[in-house]
Amino acid sequence: MTYLKKITATLAFASLSGMALAAANPLSVHILDLQSGQPTAGVTVTLEQKKDNDWKQLSSGVTNAQGRIAAMYPLDAPMQAGDYRIVFKTGEHYARLKQETFFPEIPVQFHVEKTDQHYHIPLLLSPFGFSTYRGN
Repeated sequence: MTYLKKITATLAFASLSGMALAAANPLSVHILDLQSGQPTAGVTVTLEQKKDNDWKQLSSGVTNAQGRIAAMYPLDAPMQAGDYRIVFKTGEHYARLKQETFFPEIPVQFHVEKTDQHYHIPLLLSPFGFSTYRGN
């Protein structure tokens, strides 16, 4: 097999593996910059679960070139019903751009009842505002 064919096969397998991982994971996030209309790469995002009156961090990740984290929920455990919070660390992004922002962190709290469903949380971002919703 030629070198180019090996690279193509490797990339195809990695892509399929990533899609399978995302399909199996119950939670994903996506950030789009409303000013530029482009995905927002390089933003740290944490997932927390409410236990009693405290928040316990379950995972963290960094958005990819498409502004996504396809598998946000820990891979070693099934999703449980309960209260969760995603925290988008947007201040880092705007600091890299040397741009002022009013929201250095954006916490999004949500409740999960149906653990067999996929939950997608997109964030539409600008320096002085944001919007979110349950996507699919």
